[in-house]
Amino acid sequence: MKNKFLNYGTWMIFFATILWATDAPFRSQLVLDLPSNLIVFIEHAINLLFALPILIWNWKYIKTLSKMEWLAVVAIGVGGSALASIAFTQAFHYVNPSVAILLQKLQPIVAILLAGFLLSEKLTKKFWIFACVALAGAYVISFPDLIPRVYVGEVFNPNFIGVSLSLIAAILWGAATVFGKYVLNKAKVTFKALTALRFCVGAIFLLILNIFQNNLPKLTKITSHDWLFLVIIALVSGFFSLLIYYKGLTTTKASVATIAELGFVFASLIINRIFIGGVLTFSQIIGMLVLLASILGLSYLRSKDETKNTTEVVV
Repeated sequence: MKNKFLNYGTWMIFFATILWATDAPFRSQLVLDLPSNLIVFIEHAINLLFALPILIWNWKYIKTLSKMEWLAVVAIGVGGSALASIAFTQAFHYVNPSVAILLQKLQPIVAILLAGFLLSEKLTKKFWIFACVALAGAYVISFPDLIPRVYVGEVFNPNFIGVSLSLIAAILWGAATVFGKYVLNKAKVTFKALTALRFCVGAIFLLILNIFQNNLPKLTKITSHDWLFLVIIALVSGFFSLLIYYKGLTTTKASVATIAELGFVFASLIINRIFIGGVLTFSQIIGMLVLLASILGLSYLRSKDETKNTTEVVV
């Protein structure tokens, strides 16, 4: 039987997640001068310019979406695209970017849990063991001295805030993976249309949010240097990488996709070390190895179960 880890969809997801990692050096500079909400809105607005032709071309399929499928699209656009990106970008204010990125590997836990409920993918007892080990690794990464200090003196601990924002992003992105698979399985829309819908819904939500917060006048203060960074983030780690990602997801189960997404972690750590100086402590490195090992084990377990189930159906 063909190995699920070697199909083209898995490798497309792997390549897409490497592209995601390229935005950290640019994002860490942008947050010094611009609000996170405005940064993410501009990214979506740029992507929307490329998404609109796809929406128009695929409208006959988009208008056939059911209420549940539209709810999934809204969850992807508002949660997985807008709010997750804001939380992740804002985390760079408070915590080492490498820590924020490593915590994104909790996404598989969220994705597999939701896949069990929404996509009827079986959850085994071993899953809960791997999940607990992964959470332990994430805890050490977040709090290398093992004490989650909420306050420093009389103010919130910046590290705790950054960790919380990173976890929110991981939960929302993990959910978006499953909702994306749900729409691709149930609806007639293509991966291109889903990508376009994600940016459209996200852009509308972000526009309303920035109007409410009176951020739009700050557009006049954006430098040409900032605009270059915004375009790079929007296109390289946004629009084009998501097209590749959703194309890969059409032939890859949500649970198997988690193994390919490890490319994001390793590429990010290398890029952050070179361009940002995001160095991890020894205990955080141990936590990273525990987290990644548990995710590898979890992904192998899921792939094995899926292969067994497929064999039983064929027989």
